[in-house]
Amino acid sequence: MKRFWQRLSKRERALVIASCFVFLLVLARYFLLSPLLERREWVRNQLEIQPQLLEKNLRYLSRKEEIATNLEEARAELKEWEATLLTGDTPSVSASDLQETVQTLAAKEGTQVISTRVLNPETTGSFTKIPVQVEISGQIDQVSNLIKGIDSAEKLLVISELNIRSLFTPAAAARQPGVASRVPVQNLRVSLTISGFARSKSPPPTKSDPAPAKARSDGVKTPGQGTPRR
Repeated sequence: MKRFWQRLSKRERALVIASCFVFLLVLARYFLLSPLLERREWVRNQLEIQPQLLEKNLRYLSRKEEIATNLEEARAELKEWEATLLTGDTPSVSASDLQETVQTLAAKEGTQVISTRVLNPETTGSFTKIPVQVEISGQIDQVSNLIKGIDSAEKLLVISELNIRSLFTPAAAARQPGVASRVPVQNLRVSLTISGFARSKSPPPTKSDPAPAKARSDGVKTPGQGTPRR
């Protein structure tokens, strides 16, 4: 290396020294200057953000009592809504509660429950919508009072479908003798789809089942099993 350096002319030595200096400058820029500039920019951004965060936190602290009051009101309102939900840990139990509630309202208004059918529940977030299709029979005022009773029930009930069919035929009643002396009672056959809501229960964690043993095929011989003698 020393001989190689001595063989170089002054101009070549100057070029080598200049190249090494430029190379060192490039290394210094990428490994020293760039990280330093990035760190400086990060510190500057933090200095700009931290006062804003501090001011925001101070605003929240100044509203601590207001936030606590709103939280208590929200909890009380949620507890109020909990009382309007159907009871039961499963959709089937909640559907039974809904059927019992509808039958109680129907009996109170003097209508007759002909049939009930539980439809498929629908889960939306933390709540489960449980629909029940009910077919009842009664007079116009009784059915009207029943619908009002469902809307104003203690439970949160929604009528999503309503089909009404009259069982009274005016033409047939007019042909009956003595029909002018009294007004026949008009009965209705009503099909209602009533939905209630229940709190969705998170399913318990299931344990992983052990892997089933592989079935042996008929053609595979087990150890110790010989071929049958003829």
